[in-house]
Amino acid sequence: MSKAAGFDIEIPYVAHLGIRKLAEETGSVTTGLHVNPELMNSWHVAHGGAVMSILDATMGMSAKSLDPEANGATTVELKVNFLAAATGDITAKGFAQRAGRSLVFVEGEVRSASGDLLAKATGTFKLRHPAARHPT
Repeated sequence: MSKAAGFDIEIPYVAHLGIRKLAEETGSVTTGLHVNPELMNSWHVAHGGAVMSILDATMGMSAKSLDPEANGATTVELKVNFLAAATGDITAKGFAQRAGRSLVFVEGEVRSASGDLLAKATGTFKLRHPAARHPT
């Protein structure tokens, strides 16, 4: 299996959808997605699941970016408000707002190519770390 474009870990579902990482800094990740016909609903706009998926991946990677030792982030809770229909190229941004020892609160948004706000989200993510290795 291949890694999603620009991601440092293998996420087959993200690669399958075509989500690509555009930028990353500590606490913030930006991704992009072209809404292909396969990602559309019966009204020929992005299916809500595609919008939620780009938010979930982007926000999780934003949480992970706070800890260089983390090898992933698991979604604990995700709430999305859909504000407008999505078509064409969309961009998602995640902003890690508050981190505890293992839980991170993140805000996210999806915008159209012209900058229109399409969706807003909040979520909680649990950072995942490699299992400690013990000498045998």
